[in-house]
Amino acid sequence: MNALTLQVVSPVPTDIDIANSVEPRHISVIAKKMNLNSNHYDLYGKYKAKVLLPVIDELKGVKDGYYVVVGGITPTPLGEGKSTTTVGLCQALGAYLDKKVVTTLRQPSQGPTFGIKGGAAGGGYSQVIPMDEFNLHMTGDIHAITAANNLLAAAIDTRMFHESTQSDNALFSRLCAPNKQGNRRFNDVMYRRLKKLGITKVKPEDLNLEEVKRFARLDIDPDSITWRRVMDVNDRFLRKITVGQGLDERGMVRETGFDISVASEIMAVLALTTSLDDMRHRLGKMVIGNSRAGEPVTADDLGVGGALSVLMKDAINPTLMQTLEGTPVFVHAGPFANIAHGSSSIVADKIALKLVGPGGFVVTEAGFGCDIGIEKFMNIKCRYSGLRPQCAIIVATIRALKMHGGGPPVTAGKPLDPVYVTENVNLVEAGCANLARHIRNTKAYGVNVVVAINQFSTDTDAEIGAVRLAALTAGAYDAVLCTHHAHGGKGAIDLGIAVQKACETATGPFNFLYPLDASIEDKIEAIANSYGASGVEYSKQAEKQIKMYSKQGFSELPICMAKTQYSFTDNPAVKGAPSGFVLPIRDVRASIGAGFIYPLVGTMSTMPGLPTRPCFYDIDLDTATGKVKGLS
Repeated sequence: MNALTLQVVSPVPTDIDIANSVEPRHISVIAKKMNLNSNHYDLYGKYKAKVLLPVIDELKGVKDGYYVVVGGITPTPLGEGKSTTTVGLCQALGAYLDKKVVTTLRQPSQGPTFGIKGGAAGGGYSQVIPMDEFNLHMTGDIHAITAANNLLAAAIDTRMFHESTQSDNALFSRLCAPNKQGNRRFNDVMYRRLKKLGITKVKPEDLNLEEVKRFARLDIDPDSITWRRVMDVNDRFLRKITVGQGLDERGMVRETGFDISVASEIMAVLALTTSLDDMRHRLGKMVIGNSRAGEPVTADDLGVGGALSVLMKDAINPTLMQTLEGTPVFVHAGPFANIAHGSSSIVADKIALKLVGPGGFVVTEAGFGCDIGIEKFMNIKCRYSGLRPQCAIIVATIRALKMHGGGPPVTAGKPLDPVYVTENVNLVEAGCANLARHIRNTKAYGVNVVVAINQFSTDTDAEIGAVRLAALTAGAYDAVLCTHHAHGGKGAIDLGIAVQKACETATGPFNFLYPLDASIEDKIEAIANSYGASGVEYSKQAEKQIKMYSKQGFSELPICMAKTQYSFTDNPAVKGAPSGFVLPIRDVRASIGAGFIYPLVGTMSTMPGLPTRPCFYDIDLDTATGKVKGLS
């Protein structure tokens, strides 16, 4: 099948105009190119399909292709083009270099799409299409996560309400209500709680009074509840709310709040799961808080783990889409890159690696700069997947390097300072300290590093030469100029050739940054040292939480640092490659179902707000054609 031919024009039109100018192929054509037949997927309209998990089992004898992860330097608020580079590279590999390739990307949240960030389908002539479907409802995965998350939230408050008004025996009788034949019984999810409690009895009537109390009364401490409601909208006024103010709730008022849906632990579970059985296990063991005795309370304790799995049973299947040049894309999961690990799903990568086979390429993206995205990709995602990348790409721009070299602040929605559009080699060279640290940190995992210099029209040859020299000096395998935004895959051919060579020559052992059996503090400090910190300072609350999680048996989980993406430090205003600073840990929390501990560095918002002029001002519908306008 020939690639779609792009009619490139200059200046580059808007993203939505480019996307609408290309008629996508029917998704069955893309699937056939990947040797998928109609039994392997379910259609969602003409241009999307859910690829079914059993494909992994059918292909288990096939060797994997090359695995490539795309990260970046510490970005400006405008972003440096990781998604665009990821898509452009795959278009180059598939449409120009005749390689089997699959792109694996996160699904974007509608909150930032209508807020300040805009869409996340790539940009210019390197996009996933249809970009409006990609950026909006797609196949409903985020809606499924929202429904599951909020079902669990309702279960928590409901359980506390009923426990406050009933005796142990009354609770037990209602939980183990007789079936139609009049027999009382435990159902499947209850056996999970019984096993946790060490109770081996299988009939409700066999439990003694103490066992009845232990089984029926969770005794949740309201102050310990970490589970919040979610919605896929940027709504700052829901960050803190009170619930239980209705007359029927009998005074059970408590403070809570909303997060954006992609910050839900259920999203992180979806991204890190490896099978339906694994997802059911992870959802059930999600911890929502503690009992008053200090014991963790899980979704299965609340009896809701199975129902959550039912709501998520379709969401576990990756969505197949395509690029502007007809190369295949898996879009699956979209965990928050600050709070969670910020990578697309393990199951999408595993299916894709089998589909491309030996000599083929799977290119995925890690959220934000390498200090967050690549570090979490390696130490969390690769631990759970068992997959090992051969090559890591670090996307850099002259604009961001000038900022790190001492340039004035870059602010979304405001014009760039003239320094960013005129030649200043000294500023670029100074900023390359940030790039060099990211290269050294990434190379330490045992992968080859290729720097992709994402070119803007105002970049000069001297500035580009300075970046290339700094990258090679810092140990990069190669540093390549890219123009995929303006030219599509053709503009990333050199990057594709460099990535192929880097993968073919990757021979070193893969290394993690820390062992899992290290203490929580030692793992946190290993990550902080990679940022350039000389030490870590823990608040009393953080120390309390570390002690509690260690006591509860969670200390061997990997660490997912919740930190600003705009600096190696906790302060987003500190640019470049600072060293010798002390990293403050203000709190430590846990996503037990997803499988990580997350320390909070500074103040992290899990519910973004809308700016004065959100992106939704530009988004409208052409009622004559039914096409979306203004989405970017």
